[in-house]
Amino acid sequence: MTLRAIGLMVLAMALLALSDGFIKLSSQSAPLGQIMFFLSTGGTALFIGLARLRGISVWSRDALHPMVLLRNLFEIIGAIGLVIGISKVPLSIFAAIMQAAPLLSTLGAALFLGETVGWRRWLAIAVGLVGMLIVIRPFGTSFSGWELFAVMGVAGLALRDLVTRLAPARVPALSLSVWGFGSTLPVGVVLFFVFENKPLDFAPLTLTYLLAAVLVTAFGYLALTAAMRMASVSIVAPFRYARLVFTTGLGIVIFAERPDTATLCGAGLILLAGLYSFIREARLARSFSPDQAVTTD
Repeated sequence: MTLRAIGLMVLAMALLALSDGFIKLSSQSAPLGQIMFFLSTGGTALFIGLARLRGISVWSRDALHPMVLLRNLFEIIGAIGLVIGISKVPLSIFAAIMQAAPLLSTLGAALFLGETVGWRRWLAIAVGLVGMLIVIRPFGTSFSGWELFAVMGVAGLALRDLVTRLAPARVPALSLSVWGFGSTLPVGVVLFFVFENKPLDFAPLTLTYLLAAVLVTAFGYLALTAAMRMASVSIVAPFRYARLVFTTGLGIVIFAERPDTATLCGAGLILLAGLYSFIREARLARSFSPDQAVTTD
């Protein structure tokens, strides 16, 4: 069962990396507003269909719960940052920035949820943030400013995951997914009118890229969910970093990107910091017992 869960997690990361690639391919001809609207519509429809197959109602008063609405807001922020970041930033840089999400979630849990984080994990967070700065190089000549949208995307998703823990436990995950995807629908329209003056593109190749992005994102989400349910988080979560390898590989093979030394070093720091954080949390979880106080350092 454990090996199956790990395999599903790696598959999920490969599918989500493909989603990044298809979005970048479609952005070469289609406006960002069209991409966002297509992804939002397709994702919402797919998750509504899955919810109905499982007998889950997606229409309830819980959709107006403050934490659900806040989660949707962060979903919007994350989606905007991701779509713009993927389209404007090399995939290798985008992939490295995205790996900081678990570290940002830990940081947010400490700052906003009052969770205890010891000095070792604080150090891991600091190392990961330094790695992100090395990748972005905000004061270097290669800095374009578009990298900040990728940072916006990863921060939005980290905060979304954080707020998800505050949503009512009775709300099914599929319902949250439907509401989250649905909340980004109007954003596509806004992006189309205010961000780019590029005409809509309904060429068969572009539509194929967009459809493929919707499908691999949905199946990646399902594989990720299944993996998390088959085995403990401490076992499967570190394999989320496989996405860095897959996305960077796509950037090299499809878009002829050549990550420089700084990007590779920064990505390595983020990877090591994230893996250490996961390992530390797993050790703390194993050492926990109801009759014994635990120092989370």
